[in-house]
Amino acid sequence: MPLLERIQSDMIAAMKAKDEARLSAVRLIKAALKKHEVDSMKPLDENTEIQVLGTLIKQRREAADMFRKGGRAELAEKEEAELKLVESYMPAAPSDEEIDAAIAAAMAETGVTALKQMGVVMKATQAKLAGKRVDGKALSEKVRARLS
Repeated sequence: MPLLERIQSDMIAAMKAKDEARLSAVRLIKAALKKHEVDSMKPLDENTEIQVLGTLIKQRREAADMFRKGGRAELAEKEEAELKLVESYMPAAPSDEEIDAAIAAAMAETGVTALKQMGVVMKATQAKLAGKRVDGKALSEKVRARLS
């Protein structure tokens, strides 16, 4: 089932259940996806949907951190609840073993051993992990550790 259809059915279910928090979060996701679709003037593919959801996740994390630093715990909790809902639409994250295997394969393919060429390994590793939710920062740290 395409993501937009799944979101639409979840939105209807949230309306029927009178779950305002869930409805608000689902509407937020749908609006972001539709906005990207309209802006790019072409239908969304799976990679684009994952990219948009990743952006939403990053925004929610940053907002929750800022609210916590500002002493607004209730708003931080709201952001974290939205974050969990957005993450539920993302594909499964790869295990540490899958990430390590992808890094090893990318290093073998590219023949890179110097930290200066870390970008080449990162690009190859991300290509191998396409379609899965990968945290770029964590992946970068693992690649850096392997190359140094």
